Amino acid sequence: MLTLTCPCCSITAEETEFAPGGEAHLKRFGPDSSDADFEGYLFARKNPKGVHFERWRHAYGCGKWFLAARCTATLEVFGTYAAQTHKPPAEIIKKIKAKRPDWEPQA
Repeated sequence: MLTLTCPCCSITAEETEFAPGGEAHLKRFGPDSSDADFEGYLFARKNPKGVHFERWRHAYGCGKWFLAARCTATLEVFGTYAAQTHKPPAEIIKKIKAKRPDWEPQA
């Protein structure tokens, strides 16, 4: 079972208390974007086996959104952080690299 800690209220709970919200750190495209860019934003998502950054909502707690770094193969959670963060914090990248030295962030 996946266990997450909400960075907003500091509650640690099983995934059933949270609601997944898809991939984190997406570049959003507005009305002036090309059809290809907007289509990519709506439908193209990474689905890696390994480290992935995701959005989560503390549905049965504070109700706030946050981001999590986890491994999709092992369910290991490397950390959670505020939803307003534009890129993964250095301490989370450091934790990932400590466990998986060959891992490199994807653009």
